[in-house]
Amino acid sequence: MASKRNDGGLANFNKRMKALGDAPDAMIDKILMRAARRIAVAQRMAAPVDDGNLRASIAITAPGETTPPYSQPGGSHVADKHEVIITAGNEDVRYAHLVQHGTADTEAQDFFLGPFHQARAKEQRTIKREAKKILRDVNAGKKIDV
Repeated sequence: MASKRNDGGLANFNKRMKALGDAPDAMIDKILMRAARRIAVAQRMAAPVDDGNLRASIAITAPGETTPPYSQPGGSHVADKHEVIITAGNEDVRYAHLVQHGTADTEAQDFFLGPFHQARAKEQRTIKREAKKILRDVNAGKKIDV
């Protein structure tokens, strides 16, 4: 008698994931974008306002899109699947990193990394909770809206 190899449930998991199709992917991207918007709002509120250009340059790049040229961190970069990128700076605002980290003549004004680090743990928990809910609903046979 041939024994079945125990894969720890991986075959069953893969079978269920294949049956789900693309709906969970779209929902995960939607969850990530919501989290990024909340973080970007906190960053915009913390940004110093001289003429408002720095605040307006904070942008969110969705999966498959390209970040603005001259943005920090990253410059022109295409976001991967399930990757959402928040950047500051563009063609007109090339000084975001100088405001964030300071120069020899000016003090650093933490408008970008501070709010990100403050919100990261909470947003990670929210993303995890919402992703689990989607999988639970799909496995229960509920229709999910993309």
